[in-house]
Amino acid sequence: LELKRMSVSREHRRRGLARALCREVLAFARARGYGAVVLSTSMVQVAAQRLYEGQGFRRVGSSPPSLLGALLNVEIFHYRCDLGDGAK
Repeated sequence: LELKRMSVSREHRRRGLARALCREVLAFARARGYGAVVLSTSMVQVAAQRLYEGQGFRRVGSSPPSLLGALLNVEIFHYRCDLGDGAK
C-alpha cells in the first residue's frame, strides 16, 4: 500500500494528528492483508522523517526528484514499513 500526500494544516499541527493518521493507515493496511506500506518524502521534510521513523518505517533508499534535483543535490527519501504476513 502506498501512502501519498499526507498533510496536516499548520494550525492543527503538534497535536498528534499526523501520528494518529499514520497509525490509522497502518491499521487499515494490516486489516486488509497488505504486507507493507511505502511512502516517499523530501530530504527537507525532517519532521515527516521523524514521524515515519517513529511509526516503524525505515528508509530503504533515495533518489533525485529530477535531473535538476540531481544537479542541486536534492533527494527524495523512500520509506517502507513491513506489516508482517500480509498477502498483497
